[in-house]
Amino acid sequence: MIILSVAIIVLTPILAEVIRYFVVANLKPDGVVHAIPSVLDLVYSENRGVAFGMFQNGTVFFAITTSIVIIVAAVLLVKNYKKSKLFTAAASLIIGGGLGNLYERIVHGYVVDYLRLSFFPPVCNFADYCITAGTVCLIVYLIFFSDFLKDDKKKKQIADPGEDA
Repeated sequence: MIILSVAIIVLTPILAEVIRYFVVANLKPDGVVHAIPSVLDLVYSENRGVAFGMFQNGTVFFAITTSIVIIVAAVLLVKNYKKSKLFTAAASLIIGGGLGNLYERIVHGYVVDYLRLSFFPPVCNFADYCITAGTVCLIVYLIFFSDFLKDDKKKKQIADPGEDA
């Protein structure tokens, strides 16, 4: 599983940059392409902020924040990769997507977004969707497969054993 994790972490930013290259070369002049009408549009957008274009022109702050999140996720991955394949995949997607966006932000000063779904109108990119998928997997793991919430219930039962009975 560690090989797959490393592959995700390495290939995600590479794939994000390859897609970015083609988007800039082919989509930027046209602006919008209706790839799947009423479902998916390809829209060229330069995002100098964070999610959904919020907090514009904070490149240094976002680069530092993203770096911290990547480091924390990497440490957690190294410490816990044997516990769950779902956790490993989640952390790998978050790290890989974060590296993809971090690279763009540092090298270009902004992130190129290009995917707009009809049911989720903000324009995003491949790395954003990797981060989102990783976050969803992490939440599923924490709620259903980890002891994260179970420990809180045990603590409450130890503190007040007669209350839940």
